[in-house]
Amino acid sequence: MLNTLLFIGWVLIGLSGLLLSFRMFGKVGLIGVMAGSIVMMNILVTKSVFLFGLGATGGNVLYAMIFLATDILSEHFGGKEARKAVMIGFFVSVMMTVASWVTLVMIPAPWDWAHTSLATLITPMFRIVLGSMVAYLASNTLDTFTYDWLKKKFPKYLWIRNNGSTWTSQLLDSLIFCSIALLGVMPFSAWAQIVISTYIVKIVVAAMDTPFLYLSKRLVKKHPELLE
Repeated sequence: MLNTLLFIGWVLIGLSGLLLSFRMFGKVGLIGVMAGSIVMMNILVTKSVFLFGLGATGGNVLYAMIFLATDILSEHFGGKEARKAVMIGFFVSVMMTVASWVTLVMIPAPWDWAHTSLATLITPMFRIVLGSMVAYLASNTLDTFTYDWLKKKFPKYLWIRNNGSTWTSQLLDSLIFCSIALLGVMPFSAWAQIVISTYIVKIVVAAMDTPFLYLSKRLVKKHPELLE
C-alpha cells in the first residue's frame, strides 16, 4: 500500500514538474526532462517492487514524465518533433551505457570504496539497458505515429489520442523490454507478472497524465511564445 501511495504521489509531482519545465524552458525543457528520465529509468529498473499488489520494476516511477513529454510534443509541435525527441533520448541512453562500461572496466584506486557497489548495479544493467533502449525506440516511435493518426481521426477528443496512443505503444514496450531484459533470469510466472503489472501501471499513468495534457493546452493558449 505504501509503495502504491508513493508511486501515485510521485506521478503527480513528476507531471507537475514536467509542466513547470515546459513553462520555464519550452520545448527544450520537455526534451531535457525526457532524456534525464530515460537515463534514470535504466538504473531504477534494476530494483523490483510491488505496485497495486503486483510485482513491478522501480523504473515505472519515471514513465509518467516520458509519456506526457512525448504527447505534449506530438500535440503542440507535431509528430516529427516528438520523434526527434525520442531519438535524442535514445542517443543519451547509448552514451550513458558506454560511459558506464568505460568507468566500470577502469582499475579502481587502492582507496576506492565504490567499485564493488557500482559493479553490482551496472553489471546486470547492460542487458536491461539494451531491452530498455530497443523497447523505448520501438514503442515511442509507434506512439508518435499512433498519436498523429488518432489526432486526424478524432481531432476534438484529446483524451482519446492521449490514452489510445499510450495503451497501444506501451503494450509493445512492456513485451519487448521484459523479453530482452528479464526473460530467463527469473521464473516465468514472475516474468509474466511483471509484464502484466508494468502494463497496468502504464494504463494508470496514461489516465493520470490526461488532465495535465489539457493543462498544457491552456498553458500554450496563455503563453503562445512556448511554441517558438
